[in-house]
Amino acid sequence: MPTSSIELGRPVSGDVIDLILDDHRRFEDLLRQLRDATSDRDAVRRAFATLHVAHAEAEEKEVYPTLRRRDAISEHEEEHGEEEHAEGNQALLAVLELKGTDTQTFDDAVEELARVVNHHLTEEELTILNPAREEVAERTRLALGKAFADERNNQVDADCGRIENVRAIVARAEKRGLLDDEE
Repeated sequence: MPTSSIELGRPVSGDVIDLILDDHRRFEDLLRQLRDATSDRDAVRRAFATLHVAHAEAEEKEVYPTLRRRDAISEHEEEHGEEEHAEGNQALLAVLELKGTDTQTFDDAVEELARVVNHHLTEEELTILNPAREEVAERTRLALGKAFADERNNQVDADCGRIENVRAIVARAEKRGLLDDEE
């Protein structure tokens, strides 16, 4: 992996729901490490950035559109997921742009990142993954798992967590109106 020695997993196949949930648990673990002043917080934030961008891009490109076509989620749920990814990327950018990792400002930025990401994980598990589990055939979930894993791995290989890439993603989200104030 270009940006970090922290293991992010490299799935190649499986039920898309299980793959997404595995990443969600990785996010939670990385957030715990970011809060730990004794960890290599710079390496952890780079790993988090890579995982966050790869995961969100794979969901938006492969998972959400397919679930919507299968009527497992609504257009509103798809758009809401994209908005929450954009908010996560914005909070992530704030963490990445800080020079030091041993300041109150860094701790505050990490807590904001954790708040935004944890909210999204909970909501996605309840409103997107649960319906998909019940309404999408296993064969489709397995095909979607392969597509998700392929895109996720391609993003990781492209060093998607680079600060320049995160800045560009946030700028695109702003242009699309995904970061507007609450509806």
